[in-house]
Amino acid sequence: MSTAFQSPSSSPLALGRFGQKRYTIRRKFFKLFGGAFHIYDEAGTLAFYSKMKAFKLKEDLRVYSDEDMREELITIKARGIIDLGMTYDVVDAVTGKPLGALRRKGLRSILRDQWLVLDVNDQEVGKIEEDSMALALVRRFLTNLIPQSFSGALGTNQVLAFHQRFNPFIQKIDLDFSMDERGLLDRRLGIAAAVLLCAIEGRQQ
Repeated sequence: MSTAFQSPSSSPLALGRFGQKRYTIRRKFFKLFGGAFHIYDEAGTLAFYSKMKAFKLKEDLRVYSDEDMREELITIKARGIIDLGMTYDVVDAVTGKPLGALRRKGLRSILRDQWLVLDVNDQEVGKIEEDSMALALVRRFLTNLIPQSFSGALGTNQVLAFHQRFNPFIQKIDLDFSMDERGLLDRRLGIAAAVLLCAIEGRQQ
């Protein structure tokens, strides 16, 4: 497995805002332009604020330390014009260092959402997938009131879980990294994946 995705407990990234095992994401539904997400840590403190830039042909999301948006932490940019199989590059905005990429499986995601996790060399190292085909089909063709759930793995090791709470008015998501006891997934890439799931998959709800 690529060492680019390892985030050891001794790393500074394992502390502070990136060192939480669980987060809660709240999406603003009534924002006129673009999209905005608040990400809270286990204590209920705002850990990240994410905003999608409006009126961009290439989707562009930024993750900041707070709503003031003075400190940009993560940049997520689409490589091309929006399509079903888009690849999104994830970059540490502080250092400018590439962290990897996330690629949506185009045709397959029409029925059941699936994302590939890529390392800095565009090699597939993991996958993030919607919970079940049956529930995915019910959401698409019968009702979108069934909350979405995703699980993410690097190789055979589960590293994240993404669960949408049932609420017809406010989108709230539980993001759980607690099963990643060895710190295989770089939390920056994990946070970026959660923001993309909220922004891209959220449009289907």
